[in-house]
This record gives sequence, structure tokens and C-alpha cells, in this order.
Amino acid sequence: MYARRRRRYFALMTVCLTLFLSATVFVRLVSVPIAVGMCVVAALIPPIAAIVGNRREADEAWFDEQPGPDQRTPDEELWEEEMRGYGRE
Repeated sequence: MYARRRRRYFALMTVCLTLFLSATVFVRLVSVPIAVGMCVVAALIPPIAAIVGNRREADEAWFDEQPGPDQRTPDEELWEEEMRGYGRE
């Protein structure tokens, strides 16, 4: 899930850099207004990429959510078993 978000983020940032570099290197020689428009579009992509990179997937627990019983690790289960039997000795 993190790799998927990272790929989307890097894809958007690659598009941003490609637009910016091609506008400043090639397109400005043909048409300055089109190059300026490409730079404006390239400037709008990083905030969108940050939103896409930080958006939670449907199957993903967020940082402040308590995991459900099916999402517990084996270490947590062992710890709970140990704590239940701790006061019975």
C-alpha cells in the first residue's frame, strides 16, 4: 500500500518536472505563452501529488486508529495472553 502511494507520488512529480523542463528548454522557443501555461500547470501538480501521496487507502489503518482484532500481530496476542495470566499466580 505504501509502495502504491509512493509510485503515484513519483509519477506526478515526474510529470511536473517534465512539464517544467520542457517548457523552459524547448517550448519557450516556439511560444512563450504556452511555456508559461505549462509552468503554471507544473506549479499546481506538487500540492496534488502531496494529497495523493498521503491519502489513506480503503484497506489501510490510519496512524490514530486502533487496530481491530483481525489486525493484531502475533507479538500483541502473546503479550495479551501473558498479561491475562499475570495476576493469577
